[in-house]
Amino acid sequence: MVHAGAGRPALVIDRLVIGHGERVALLGPSGGGKTTLLRLIAGLIEPARGRLTLGGWAPGAGRRRPTGMIFQDFALVERASVLENVLYGRLGAVPVLASLFGWFPAEDRAIAWATVCEVGLGELVHQRVDRLSGGQRQRVAIARALAQQPAILLADEPVSNLDPSLTDGILDLLNAAHARHGVTLVTSLHQPRLAGRAAERVLGIRDGRVAFDGPPSELSLEVLEEVYGRAFAARIDDDRDAAS
Repeated sequence: MVHAGAGRPALVIDRLVIGHGERVALLGPSGGGKTTLLRLIAGLIEPARGRLTLGGWAPGAGRRRPTGMIFQDFALVERASVLENVLYGRLGAVPVLASLFGWFPAEDRAIAWATVCEVGLGELVHQRVDRLSGGQRQRVAIARALAQQPAILLADEPVSNLDPSLTDGILDLLNAAHARHGVTLVTSLHQPRLAGRAAERVLGIRDGRVAFDGPPSELSLEVLEEVYGRAFAARIDDDRDAAS
């Protein structure tokens, strides 16, 4: 359980198991608990009750949490370069004193460079982030998360701030990272129609609870109504009629 304040729970899940290497999409209305679940897995918040384990990692185990987080608003240092931003993903792996002076071992620089190239930004490695487009910024954010060499990659609404023409490219990039690195990929989405591209399993989160757990092929109007409410499902139906 995670509290939203004033004693009101923001997330109440009795039991949830996500297998190693799964691709999972989180769907649900704003404020339903998708981001809270991602932040809980990432360690940005702690459960008020219950227990969270991530593979062989548990709180107090003395090792870095095996997660990398991609934030909806990118959360980049705008005046720093692409490479510098990606190197910040290695801060948890280098000595504190070295990180304070911006000194990173050659191995960490090689990891950062490799992830910059992986997301297709090799030619912009020394460009300041504030001079990049939104799609390029998101690629930097993905590279920074991958530079942490996580076992679990978390993406919070990774395409909601982007032009629709860029959506497929970002989702393809995340899927490629999943396949290449064997990570568990958990992505929250605003658009149900993207679930099939982003995941093999969908968790519908509403009012802090799991309202649906199944494959994208089972996202019927009845299921969407259960997850989002009747008004949303009716709008989807109207859109389909208009397109036919």
